[in-house]
Amino acid sequence: MTISSSLNAGVSGLAANASALATISDNIANSSTYGYKRVVADFHSMVIDSNNGTYSAGGVRVTTNRLIDEPGALLSTSSSTDLAVRGRGFLPVTTESDVRTENGDEKMLLATTGSFRTDEDGILRTESGLVLLGWPASADGTIPDYPRDSSDGLEPVQINMNQFAGEPTENISLGVNLPATETEFDGTGETLTLPIEYFDNLGRSQTLTVTFSPTLPAAAGDPATNTWTMQMTDSASTGEVLADFDLTFADSRTAGGTLFNVADNGGATTATAPTFDSTTGILTVHVAGGPIEIDIGAYGDATGMTQLSDSFAPTAIFKDGSPVGNMTSVEIDANGYVLANFDIGITRVVYQIPLVDLPNANGLDALDNQTYATSEQSGSFFLWNAGDGPTGDIVSYALEESATDVAGELTDLIQTQRACSSNAKVIQTVDEMLQETTNIKR
Repeated sequence: MTISSSLNAGVSGLAANASALATISDNIANSSTYGYKRVVADFHSMVIDSNNGTYSAGGVRVTTNRLIDEPGALLSTSSSTDLAVRGRGFLPVTTESDVRTENGDEKMLLATTGSFRTDEDGILRTESGLVLLGWPASADGTIPDYPRDSSDGLEPVQINMNQFAGEPTENISLGVNLPATETEFDGTGETLTLPIEYFDNLGRSQTLTVTFSPTLPAAAGDPATNTWTMQMTDSASTGEVLADFDLTFADSRTAGGTLFNVADNGGATTATAPTFDSTTGILTVHVAGGPIEIDIGAYGDATGMTQLSDSFAPTAIFKDGSPVGNMTSVEIDANGYVLANFDIGITRVVYQIPLVDLPNANGLDALDNQTYATSEQSGSFFLWNAGDGPTGDIVSYALEESATDVAGELTDLIQTQRACSSNAKVIQTVDEMLQETTNIKR
């Protein structure tokens, strides 16, 4: 009966607008919730076949959809572990309860922002119990090749602020000027000593002692030899000679004072003999902790070791490595690398946080605390390096604000209220018409 269909249509209109009102209420309630994605209600008409000059109202049905791919504005904060995704992609997270089970099988969830802080175990987590996931770095700071279509390689990001770190010395640049007057017949023949500090594999300070002994001419009137014997000894192994070389310098007009020839005297007592590459100017010696490459300059190179004038002057000595230091802070860069800063001035990569991308972000299942889980509608995920492929980057010192537009929601609230009133009026009118119909029999 068409009157009854009108009543049903009015009831369905009230129910649909009640659902719309619920989405608006949820959006307004979460207008200050970081990372919240607003929900919209879509109305769809229902048509019933009509014939014989009559029309039956089909009513309306409603579907709701969360706009997960709609970003909110970014808000600056003062914490380096406040993270937000700028652009496409999601942060991999899990729940604290999954981590506490210690079965190593944390379920990966997705989030676009989070205020992470270290707990009593050093794990980065939010106040709501979300734990940040990442790939752990190797001891040398590189990230191994983890699977990109699986979360198997991900583990909770754990920061140990009591961690110590040091870097052994592997490279030394030796810029020294030797006095040309000392290789003449009236030279003093004095041995010149140059101690150089380096750091071993345990971060301990050791000393590489370099001695330069001039070779004097055999007789008065003979030209200067321009030759020095260079020996290196290591404080870590007393008495052991790392290298024993003769250095000869050029005296030509164009290359005067630069290295002309380097010859191994064979006086080294280490198990592995030192080597010299005349093309690069690298002298490789072997200390207890491994090889150290010492750049003394290639042949004809005026920036390495020289023999000029009458002064002994270490002009430029540089080395890498550092003593042991304490971790002072943690930062996360735009590519998702978790960087540990130490008080000795070094920075070390300890984790990498990938970004998760899916074909249909709006197909994700929405969960509590602004997290999402993959579903058949979302498609399979892939783990990208932040900033690569279709993904955006990670912004630290920032949180993503709610995507709710309060002004727009209030406008929708007025429209929904009017629609509810109109549907209620339809029901009231149908009720009056049915009452008149029943009164016909009286």
